[in-house]
Amino acid sequence: MKKIIAILLTCAMALGAAAGCGSPKNDTGSKATSDEKSENKTKITFVLDWTPNTNHTGLYVAKDKGYFSDAGLDVEIVQPPEDGAEMLVGSGKAQFGVSFQDSMLPVVAGDNKMPVEAVAALMQHNTSGIISLKGKGMDRPKGLENKKYATWDLPIEKATLKEVVEADGGDFGKVKLIPSTVTDEVSALQSGSVDAIWIFYGWAGIATEVAGLETDYFAFKDIDPVFDYYTPVIIGNTDWMKKNTDTAKAFLAALEKGYKFAADKPGDGAEILLKNAPELDKKLVVASQEYISEQYKADDAKWGYMDPKRWNAFYNWINNNDLFDVKVPENTGFTNDYLPK
Repeated sequence: MKKIIAILLTCAMALGAAAGCGSPKNDTGSKATSDEKSENKTKITFVLDWTPNTNHTGLYVAKDKGYFSDAGLDVEIVQPPEDGAEMLVGSGKAQFGVSFQDSMLPVVAGDNKMPVEAVAALMQHNTSGIISLKGKGMDRPKGLENKKYATWDLPIEKATLKEVVEADGGDFGKVKLIPSTVTDEVSALQSGSVDAIWIFYGWAGIATEVAGLETDYFAFKDIDPVFDYYTPVIIGNTDWMKKNTDTAKAFLAALEKGYKFAADKPGDGAEILLKNAPELDKKLVVASQEYISEQYKADDAKWGYMDPKRWNAFYNWINNNDLFDVKVPENTGFTNDYLPK
């Protein structure tokens, strides 16, 4: 839903060097070098949805703690292209990535669908909603009347906002939709350039807390359960996973270990994320990790599980509101089959 303006993330690997004057055994190699060990592992490319943040902590933990390596995997984490993680995964240039149930719809249904499906939920509940300055009357959807809302001008986005405003007795036609140029929610709200912003609370909401900015916030899922869809999710290339079922399961099992570590030890998880993305603000990462660690599993004991009823409810809402060019069949775009048992 936003254009990528990220810094390219690279992971440098230390290469073992052979001794310059060793015996013949050093040339033939009685032991594998680091390069050879890497070559013996299955290479997997994982593409992020955005710059590194606490949604991704478990991924970095799994890599840093050796969970992927122990599973025989050599995982490379890359930034998404301009057209998104879905395109890279769908084309087979990446095996896994991060997406969102709403934004992945065009690649899992319709004439332009690709071999992509969600294989794990990173959060058990949708933590997105509308944030505004405290006391400005926008603690409920009707309060958006005559206020400036920063929009991406996306059909599903505007239909969601319209639904919650009208359900609260408001007139969506009175909401002032202005093009979103927000890159810093704290500054945007303080300056008054916008009154209301759609955010994921675990990052942008926590950022306002760290900055000491008092805000009002309402979550979409608290207004209508249909908006408790899965966001973000891990996506995989369907064709590759069918041909490499055991590897796909091994990847998700290692990833589960990473997210369980981050859930149980948010402070340690935050440090690992910061080690891999030192450009991030430490106070924000630590505070965000405390919040998000409780969201990885929430009220579901099984990490990554996606409830078919909740998944289908959201796509059925899209069908009922004619927000996509074709009707989306139930159980489209996701599977729990690769999750650890």
